[in-house]
Order: sequence, then structure tokens, then C-alpha cells
Amino acid sequence: MKLQTIDVLIIVCYLLAMVVIGLVLKKRASKNMDAYFLGGKTLPFYLLGLSNASGQFDISGTMWMVTLAFVYGIKSAWVPWLWPVFNQVFLMAYLSVWLRRSNVLTGAEWIQTRFGKDRGARLSHTIVVIYALIGVLGFLSYGFIGVGKFMEIFFPWDSVSALVPFGIPAEYVPHAYGIFFTVVATLYVMMGGMLSIVWTDVVQFAIMTVAGVLIAVIAMMKVSPETLAAVVPEGWNSLMPSWTLDMEWAGMFGRVNEKIAADQYGLFGIFIMMMLFKGVFNSMAGPAPNYDMQKILSCRSGKEAALMSGSVPVVLLVPRYLMIMGFTVLALAFFQELDLTTPAGEIDFELILPNAINRFVPVGVCGLLLAGLLAAFMSTFASTVNSAPAYIVNDIYKKYINPQADDRRMIHVSHLVTVAVVIVSVGIGFFVESVNSVLQWITSALWGGYIAANLLKWHWWRFNGNGYFWGMIAGIIAAMVCPFVFDGYAMADGRLVERVGEYAGLAPLLPLFYFPILFVVSLLGCVVGTYSAPPVDGATLERFYIIVRPWGFWKPVHDKVVVRYPQVTANTHFKRDMLNVVVGIVWQMCLTVIPMYLVIREGMSFVTSLLVLGITSLILKKNWYDKMNADEAEYERLVKELDLHDKP
Repeated sequence: MKLQTIDVLIIVCYLLAMVVIGLVLKKRASKNMDAYFLGGKTLPFYLLGLSNASGQFDISGTMWMVTLAFVYGIKSAWVPWLWPVFNQVFLMAYLSVWLRRSNVLTGAEWIQTRFGKDRGARLSHTIVVIYALIGVLGFLSYGFIGVGKFMEIFFPWDSVSALVPFGIPAEYVPHAYGIFFTVVATLYVMMGGMLSIVWTDVVQFAIMTVAGVLIAVIAMMKVSPETLAAVVPEGWNSLMPSWTLDMEWAGMFGRVNEKIAADQYGLFGIFIMMMLFKGVFNSMAGPAPNYDMQKILSCRSGKEAALMSGSVPVVLLVPRYLMIMGFTVLALAFFQELDLTTPAGEIDFELILPNAINRFVPVGVCGLLLAGLLAAFMSTFASTVNSAPAYIVNDIYKKYINPQADDRRMIHVSHLVTVAVVIVSVGIGFFVESVNSVLQWITSALWGGYIAANLLKWHWWRFNGNGYFWGMIAGIIAAMVCPFVFDGYAMADGRLVERVGEYAGLAPLLPLFYFPILFVVSLLGCVVGTYSAPPVDGATLERFYIIVRPWGFWKPVHDKVVVRYPQVTANTHFKRDMLNVVVGIVWQMCLTVIPMYLVIREGMSFVTSLLVLGITSLILKKNWYDKMNADEAEYERLVKELDLHDKP
């Protein structure tokens, strides 16, 4: 189906509306750096939660998750643990409160509250900025690839080329589309900063929710449970994982088995355990220095930061998975009508989403849906773009180049930095093969170098800036080197094999499987670096302990604090927080599978999931929300009594 005039008009109106919002909010965003990067810390948690959810409802990730649902069915709900999606539960349970109490502008600035201002703190500050920029460039190139591949389906170059005064080789057409839409997103970010991002995200999420419901309804009307059951293999509609995947596609779906082999998810039990192992440490380390962290720092208080993180799964998962499962069901039922073949003759399963839209969505609704998916791309892109200049301008330009710069000057510099970051990320996107390749590297390799240092910074008093720096350096270098070291290996038959002979056609080893190596290397760097330098000065540690109130190995610091402030008690909520995390992960999984079961009409599983959701929600109300209210009231009383200000 070619786009009709009404569809094109809807898309154009949406793009214009985003730019207008940026223009309207430009004056408010230009007041100062807090207003530009954090919205002045005046936005309510539910708007920030909607914005954060919209930022995670990205086009590239949705393409990837439709592919997962098509291939793995309900079991695909486990695979986003690669991210890990349950990091929002850790943030909700306790980490968002800890992070927001620091009252800083960026994750790099936070380093000062933990490590002070000595040489080790300066080194750790530098490495956080470097890591943040590497991550931002990776995420931006990831989104750039996805939107280009997606839009090429709907805007055939044969029609568009007549409007372009220069020629573009066929292999670079997706990149041309990617450049156009990144320019639009960049414009409204530069003009409105965080305020622009949040308000455009709210509009975008409303569009995506309507689109998700419409797609689910279309799928349920067009495809009966009997039709679906006739084409999917046994176990496709079951959530429960087994040691091996044991899912064999047949007939015209035979090529799907090649996809499963390439993904290396055959040993599903091991895969889930590895994701859980990595995910727990990843989540306990806290958010990476990206848009998720910026949204937490934008909240009005620690309590609102926790509520914001807890609201993200609620508002994100149901509409997103209604859309994902709707497209999956349509693609399975009408697979022969989709064109997933690339010019090289290979099947690209990442094309399921755009082809399903092209085939099944009616006129008018198609324009709305495309506007929504563009919104999803630009929401993620905009939030990520906003985080990059915050680090460069606040943590490099202001700190080392022009300490006397006023807010007006810094906002102008941030505009230049935004443009430069976008240009570099687009350049990287030209050399990336697929959405999945970038995603795997970011979630498993790069984050593998981040986890150890950022886990220890919360929980071990002796850890210092020197240990943080060397732990991060060791992890990042290992993350860069391991893909080359393991390029000649793959997983086959439950063991590591060389990609030669009968295994020559296998894909390289997933970064997830060498995560333990990254973690151990980074941990060694942390420990060696820590004991090569003195501890952080006592005043910094004591202030951090009182303001942030972490649990962990803080007894020497606690003993010193209570000498001066006897009213300060140790945080003994480790068991309670971990129980809330376990319950929260089950709660989040219910939010994921409920819309999936609804679309495929698995009645008993749907009702059971609703029941479990109700029970876990009640437990969280009693053991998280109610107790958080009491904790925050006590915290505010203590800070006021001790006359401590939460600005470092």
C-alpha cells in the first residue's frame, strides 16, 4: 500500500507540531541550565514518567521486539531482560530516591558528591563523561539505523527522488531518511530543551497509545485463535521457559529456525540465567548516564523520582505490547503477503513491522500510526541528544574551558554540541550493519564495563575515585577488545566452538556470553585502583552517607557520623528493598504478558496474569509505597534538623 494524501498530511502536521512546541517553550527553557537540561525540576512525576516511557517506546526497539514476538511468541517477554527492562523496578524500589537526593545536573557531577575533588575524583569524573558520550553515540546510531530502514518502506525512493536535487545510491537511501528525521528532532531539542522533550513526549505517547489499541483491535478482528494455532509451533503461546527452547518451525516458516540459530537462544535456560545474572548487577549499579538518569534528576523530590520510575512500566508496557502482539499476529497469519527479502536475497525479520503496517493498516490510521512511530523514534532520539550536551557543556566546557560562562553562553554552546553529536552519530550509523548488532553491543558489552564500578560506588565505603576510574577504564577497554577476541567463536550444541568447518556459518558469540569476563576484569580494576590510593576524605563520605542514605558496607562511616549526629540511624532496608524488587519484577512481567495474552485470546493465562498483577500490586502498596512515604518524611525531618542542604 502506498501512502495516501491524508496519511502524508497527518505525518507533516505532526512534524510541524513538534517544532512549534519547541518554539513555544524556547523562552522558558533558556532561563538557566537547570531549566534547559532538567526542566527547572518543576515537572510532576507523572509527566516525566510519560516522557520516560515515550523515550523507551522507540522505533528501532519496537521493530526488534516485533521480530522477537514473531519468532519466540510469549517467551519473547524474557528477551528484553538483556536491557535489562527490570532496571526500572530497582530504580522504583530504592535507587531513584538515592540518586535524586544528590540534587545534581548530570551523572558526572554526581561523582563529586561521592568522591570529592581529589585527583581520583577528577579522573573518575572524566571517565564518566567519556562513557556517557560513547553510550549516547551508540544509542543515536541505533535509532538512526532503525528509522531509516522503517521509512524506506513507506516513502519509495522512486517517488521521492524527483523532489531531491541530487542523486543518492540505493544502499544509502535509508540513511538519507534517517538524516531528515534526526534533523527535525534535533531542532526541537535545541529550542526547548527538557521542557520541549517532555511535552512533545506526552503528545507522542498519546498517539502511540491510540495506535497500539487500534492495531490490537485490527489483529483480533482479522485473526482467530484457530488460525494462529495452525501456523505457530508448540510452546509458542507459553511463557514458561525450559532448559532448551524446543521450538521447531515448519513449512513456509522454516527459515525462522535459521533466525533462532543465529540469535543463539537455543539454550533458553542458560540464556535467561545469564540475563538475570547480568541484569541484577546492572540494575544495582543504577542508571547509565543517559536520558533515564536525566529524567530522575529532573524530578521534584526523591519520592517523586521513585514514583516516576514506577510509573514507566505501567504506562509503557500495555500499549506497547498491544501494538507488538497485534502486528505479530497479523504477520503470522498473512506471512506470504509480506516482503521480507532484502536485495541480497536474504530474509530480514526486522522488516516485519514496516511491512505489516504497509499491508494491514487502513488509510488514515496508517498516517496516525506512522506519526506515532516517528514520535517514538524522535522521543528516544531527543532525550538521548539532550543528555549529551549536558555532559559536555556542564562537565567539560564549564569545568575546564570557560568557568565564568553564564547560562546564556552555555546554552548557545549546548546548541553547537548538539549538532556535533548528531553529525558524529549519523556518521557512525553509516557503518553499522543492523539494529540488533548495535543493541547487543550496548546492552552486553559496553554496559559490562560499566557495572562493577557503579555497583561499588553505592555500597562500599572504601571505594574511591581512583578505583572508579581504573574499573571503568578496564571495563571499557575489555568491552572494545572482546568482540574481536571472540569473533571467531560461537555457541553450538551448548558449547563454545570455533566458526570453522561445519560451524563456519554461525553468527559470532553473543556479547552476553562473555559478560562475566568483562565484569571480572572491571572488578579487578576497581579493587586494584582503590587500594592504590587513600580513601575518600572523611567529610565527603560522611556528607554522602547522610544525604543519600545508602545501605551496604558503610559501618566505618556510620560510626563516625553518629558521633556527631546521634540521631542518624543506619539504613537497614536491604531485605525489604530486595523483596520489593522480586515482587516488582513479577509485577512488571504481568504488565508485559497481559496485553500479549489478550491479543492472542489465551483466556486462562490472561485471567491468571491479572490475578497475579493484583496480588503483587497490593504487596507493593503495603511494602513499598506506604513505607516510602514514612521513610521520606523521616528523611526530610532529619535533613532539616541537621541543617543539611542537598546541593553538593
